[in-house]
Amino acid sequence: MGAEGTFRTIAPKIAIDAVGRFIPDRRRTVAELPELAELGKAERLTCLGLGIDTVAADRLTAADLAERAARSTLETAGVPAAALGALILVEPRAPEALISSDATRLQQAIGADPALTFSVGGLGCVSSTPALLAARGLLAADPGLGPMLVVHGSKPAAERRYRHPVTVNGDSGLALLLGRPHREAPAHLLDAVQHTNGRYWNLFGLEYRDRPTAQWREECADPPGYSFRLAMETRNRLAGLVADLLARNGLTRSDVAGYVSQNLSAAGLAFTEESLDIKLLPSCRDNLRRLGHLGANDTFLNLSTALARKELAEGDLAVLVNVSPVAAWSVLLVEIGPQRGPGGIA
Repeated sequence: MGAEGTFRTIAPKIAIDAVGRFIPDRRRTVAELPELAELGKAERLTCLGLGIDTVAADRLTAADLAERAARSTLETAGVPAAALGALILVEPRAPEALISSDATRLQQAIGADPALTFSVGGLGCVSSTPALLAARGLLAADPGLGPMLVVHGSKPAAERRYRHPVTVNGDSGLALLLGRPHREAPAHLLDAVQHTNGRYWNLFGLEYRDRPTAQWREECADPPGYSFRLAMETRNRLAGLVADLLARNGLTRSDVAGYVSQNLSAAGLAFTEESLDIKLLPSCRDNLRRLGHLGANDTFLNLSTALARKELAEGDLAVLVNVSPVAAWSVLLVEIGPQRGPGGIA
């Protein structure tokens, strides 16, 4: 298989008992980003043509964002942190300090002392999928383990929020409370498929050693490779993964009520729709326009927005599509359960 790897598993479904999010109130318009003054004409036009009007921008750290989302989720679900069986942190793009542990920092901050605690990452936006797979594996392996919390604080690694030629990053925190299946769960994760291709491991990078943070800048090593070669592989990979996901669950496209994607750009959303011959839920474009790209938080933020706006209903099946330029791809199959107000996924 070389540099590529596909993970396929069919395991018992898990309940998504609550989704909590924290979006800072402070907004910054893309047209007023300070880095625009440093861009050439072509880069500037690309940035302004992404379909992003504003992003949430605050001085809070990724750890702060994660903590606030975790507290929000536990509060709305009525679950004390001390009752958690596991706490899984999706790693931030840049830790506040090397060597120390962001995962156990969050554990201490929210008081989840008994929880099995660790972090996952390495796949950019798709890192949320291995976190979900780890949670499902733990629930299946240990019948006595309590509920699990998967958390991520999304914050740009550098001061510049524009990632040429991809997107503009905003700030957010998101947390998923997971458990064993039950009838009252607002949603269930039914299945997941993930694929990686290591040939793109360094397509994007940020040199940071011996550089002040003000000089950090994420760069694409091969813009044509991103815009064309990776795009064509993404088209094929996503089509294959969605077909695999549906076939092994005995489903057809007509069984899927809605598709949700990550938010990179308006062109990226259109590319996903064209590649899969689908129509994404409206929440994707609305969140892209007002919040920009929120890393590993995009898909579940869009799903929760869609449920709050009744774009999906009880009994519906939704497919969540995620892509990272490392490169990694994943698709999730989610079944919508009863929607009972602010304590649930919406």
